[in-house]
Amino acid sequence: QLLLVESGGGSVHAGGSLRLSCVGSGFKFRYYSIGWFRQAPGKEREGVSCISDSGRSSNYADSVKGRFTISKDDAKNTAYLQMNNLKPEDTGVYYCAANRTGADLLPPLTWKFNYWGQGTQVTISS
Repeated sequence: QLLLVESGGGSVHAGGSLRLSCVGSGFKFRYYSIGWFRQAPGKEREGVSCISDSGRSSNYADSVKGRFTISKDDAKNTAYLQMNNLKPEDTGVYYCAANRTGADLLPPLTWKFNYWGQGTQVTISS
């Protein structure tokens, strides 16, 4: 059974940092692309960042470019989202998602991932 578990969320002041982790189990992490998504209260879920199965390619929403960094450690079956200079508009539930891709495919932020974690809350106060 493929399972994704996020952690690392919390409450910080604007300008602060958080690092989210997404631990995968039940599948070979190195063959999967990973995406991070978020959903703010009253808003639709949006793509934040994706990384290819190899880890060599990544993309970001315009709103987080230069502040967030996605990475994956296949040896630890873990993907990360380092979030710096956080803003109140970054508040929301953050989800990681996975899809088997291969061939260093970089999914767009609109990709329909098959597997999802349960989410972790991020709250940024001004």
